[in-house]
Amino acid sequence: MKIAAAIEKMTDFYKGNIHDIYHFLKVWAFAKNIGEAEGLDPKTQETLEMAAVVHDIACPLCREKYGNTSGKHQEEESAPLVAEFFKDVPAGELDVERITWLVTHHHTYTNVEGMDYQILLEADFLVNAGESEYSKQAIENFCKKVFRTEAGTHLLKSMFLEKE
Repeated sequence: MKIAAAIEKMTDFYKGNIHDIYHFLKVWAFAKNIGEAEGLDPKTQETLEMAAVVHDIACPLCREKYGNTSGKHQEEESAPLVAEFFKDVPAGELDVERITWLVTHHHTYTNVEGMDYQILLEADFLVNAGESEYSKQAIENFCKKVFRTEAGTHLLKSMFLEKE
């Protein structure tokens, strides 16, 4: 499955929820940019981008089931949804196991292993910080504790911390 097809399928999945559609598109764009700037190999880049497209796949279910989209609930509910999303993908074409793992951990900021994981966390935070209007202090703290890539850190500082 190519990225464009996944984006189209995810857009359909959200059934006109513009916030969710715009959110995943922004996360994907940041993930793509940071991954390319950091020089990821093509396979890792593709895995990262696919994970970014589907990272919030559990949000509609969580809203219905729990009345919120807390990160814990998203991580708990994502795996079967990701499996269903990619069920028609031939084995070996995508690393669906890694994509699923990334999605089921994208709100866990400890023991970060792998550039794809690091970049997904950074891309999602960049979008969430803007959408939720995080305080400068919260952004600075997250930058110090979580951000590790040069490209992601540059974007975060440029967007939120180097304002007049």
